Amino acid sequence: MANSQKTILVSGGAGYIGSHAVLSLQQQGYKVIILDNLVYGHQDLVDSVLNVKLIVGDTGDRPLLDKIFREYSIDAVMHFAAYTYVGESVTQPDKYYRNNFIGTFTLLEAMVAAGIKSFVFSSTCATYGEPQTIPIPEDHPQNPINPYGMSKLMVEHVLKDFDKAYDFRSVMFRYFNAAGADPQGRLGEDHDPETHLIPLVLMTALGKRESISMFGTDYPTPDGTCVRDYIHVNDLADAHVLGIEYLLNGGKTDAFNLGNGNGFSVKEVIEAAREVTGKQIKAIAADRREGDPPALVGSSEKARKLLCWQPKYADLKTILTHAWQWHQKRHQA
Repeated sequence: MANSQKTILVSGGAGYIGSHAVLSLQQQGYKVIILDNLVYGHQDLVDSVLNVKLIVGDTGDRPLLDKIFREYSIDAVMHFAAYTYVGESVTQPDKYYRNNFIGTFTLLEAMVAAGIKSFVFSSTCATYGEPQTIPIPEDHPQNPINPYGMSKLMVEHVLKDFDKAYDFRSVMFRYFNAAGADPQGRLGEDHDPETHLIPLVLMTALGKRESISMFGTDYPTPDGTCVRDYIHVNDLADAHVLGIEYLLNGGKTDAFNLGNGNGFSVKEVIEAAREVTGKQIKAIAADRREGDPPALVGSSEKARKLLCWQPKYADLKTILTHAWQWHQKRHQA
């Protein structure tokens, strides 16, 4: 049950998933303040769609955090502010540990000092590393194979320790491949550089790219291409609101996978995009990328049971249709 008097600080709220979460919080009657350094966030969408207070700043700025927590009565924090490019994390690990770990740790310290003890953390399935079982359950061993996944896992360890030491309660959401856009076309995915399959396929359909590369066509999967679990960004956002409500109602620190529980191959995504867009979409076979597991599919039974989370947009064509509407609006020449 949402309480209109509750105020949520959303770090990274001007970004892709964060902005959808802000919209979902607003729809449930929460007051929202965004903290975003705008490295990847979009101020134009905050101003034109979300219309909430935006504080431009960094989670690593302790004096700023202390000031925010003094001036505003914050009931909980939802944390999305992270760098998420796996390849870049390998070549620039310092950037990822500084922002994703030290920045988050600074935020957690400031929260404890201010007596704020409810935290929803945007974690990742990358904490699992190479999957030993499919679908992946929450108790699967966590052996990340890149600094991005490791930076998130380090935060998870801190959160468990803070729970014991300070009664600081958190929900850790390990998500799979976020995709899609607001069904009404108000928000969507707009990264620079873009590395995610669905927006790259749709940019190819728009004529902004000549072709889409399929990295590896010889995997031990039904059609030889990688299989991934795609989850609609609105369903992700709804889960985060449920996570806030769970904590504000006394829920215990816990980790939850967020995915659809079924996977689609690269070829299946491209073919579905051809049907949705009516475009040819040229696809080219390319070499495998290092560190790409053949299949990543998560079990979200725990979130369904404990949080009563029910994805609304599990169908791949629905996800693609919403993303296509957004990309045409945002990127059409």
